[in-house]
Amino acid sequence: MSKQDTEELGRELTQDDVRNGFIRAVCSYSGARERWTERSSTGLTDEELKEALAYELGTAGGSGAKGALHVNYQGAGLKIWIAWEIVNPYSMPPTLQGSGTMRMAREVFAIADPNNDQLALF
Repeated sequence: MSKQDTEELGRELTQDDVRNGFIRAVCSYSGARERWTERSSTGLTDEELKEALAYELGTAGGSGAKGALHVNYQGAGLKIWIAWEIVNPYSMPPTLQGSGTMRMAREVFAIADPNNDQLALF
């Protein structure tokens, strides 16, 4: 194992790593970025956002390569695993799941909740 391999295995995730892994997970299907742009323009309730995320995450998927983030995801539970080493969803806790995944979607794609009364103040 090279020095670079060893350093990657011990590398801590940054907020940027988590954000980039999240984007890779929810933009893996063709046309996803356009769908997120449209969703952002109209806003989504929590239930609509949950449905949109489950659709984009699908049943299960993932990707990874040497020197790149490894990302696994599943629509059930809105779970996303992000790591600098191979992800084992059976033994590792998800990096994001449920409401955490929804918060990240609202932040990354600037998706407002039309049911939030606070929005009327702005």
